[in-house]
Amino acid sequence: MSAFREEVAGWLAEHLTGRFAPLVGTGGPGREHENVELRMEWEKELAAGGWVGIGWPSEVGGRGCSIDEQVVFYEEYAKAGGPARINHLGEQLAGPTIIAFGTQEQKDRFLPGILAGTELWCQGYSEPNAGSDLAGVRTKAALVDGQWHIDGQKTWTSLAHQADWCFVIARTDPSSSRHKGLSFLLVPMDQPGVEVRPIVQLTGTSEFNEVFFDDAVTDADNVVGEPGDGWKVAMGLLAFERGVSTLGQQVGFTREYEEVLSLARTNGSYDAHREELVDAWASLQVLKHQALRTLSSDAAASTGVEANVNKLLWAPWHKKLGELAMKVAGPSAAVVDGELSPLQNLFLFTRSDTIYGGSSEIQRNVIAERLWKLPRDTWTPA
Repeated sequence: MSAFREEVAGWLAEHLTGRFAPLVGTGGPGREHENVELRMEWEKELAAGGWVGIGWPSEVGGRGCSIDEQVVFYEEYAKAGGPARINHLGEQLAGPTIIAFGTQEQKDRFLPGILAGTELWCQGYSEPNAGSDLAGVRTKAALVDGQWHIDGQKTWTSLAHQADWCFVIARTDPSSSRHKGLSFLLVPMDQPGVEVRPIVQLTGTSEFNEVFFDDAVTDADNVVGEPGDGWKVAMGLLAFERGVSTLGQQVGFTREYEEVLSLARTNGSYDAHREELVDAWASLQVLKHQALRTLSSDAAASTGVEANVNKLLWAPWHKKLGELAMKVAGPSAAVVDGELSPLQNLFLFTRSDTIYGGSSEIQRNVIAERLWKLPRDTWTPA
């Protein structure tokens, strides 16, 4: 493992220089607007070095790295200040889902573009009236003359304005309800039937978007799994989202914590906030070990709620880190000199952590029902 660590560290030290030097420590939640074009080039640089899809099986073009090797990669990536990955949704979500549920033709068509860093993806799950309640989606699709025709709206769609493709949950059986009759479609973004409208956040940036489908189309073959199996595929993807992809998330968390710690040491506030800084560090280690435990657990021993537990742990921690950043910054936290600082971005963006991706209340409900077997709350307001 030491040889692999040296290989990763050496490659990053050699390549995060020159024209890629400005990328060190950039990107991430609330900062996805930073160095977009150069980060897209960085994806191709990583791909050329064989560092995209490192956990994918070798038979589909991946590196076939073990969990331990993936951990090493992300640790070294964090140490080197590697920028936030701009095709995270393609590499960590779309790709693994196509590998697990897709046809050979779909693997041949879509995986090479992700591995090469040339095709970017976004996620079409949440809707205005179906955020945490994914089974309530209203976007519909009908198969006509060899194409799916899609109508509806998605929201909070990360990086949709840059994506080439979107994986979309749509209702393909008009007589169905809830979990039944949904399909998982792969939809090209560059077409007249797709409109992307940026959502301006508290940070002043717009990495989230609304996406409107007005008779947008995709080929009949671009359904992952059988039509109507969309719920099963969507749940499989969410397991990837809160599984291996959390390793990449830890890169950002570690970098952000170190920025807060560094500021505390330089502005003289370390002693005043020492207890909170230590608590944040200890809690970060818990997050890391919980993620690793989830990844290394035997599938037979899985409770099916590990992903929900992970989300319930990291969201409030990250939100609390944003608050700690403002305490450490002191009076300067309220001063904006031209544009928001990285830590101001951190604070503002993390206000949403316990809401997006399934609110904390929803996570608790899922854990209560699936793990503890508690009955559903049947109370409804009068």
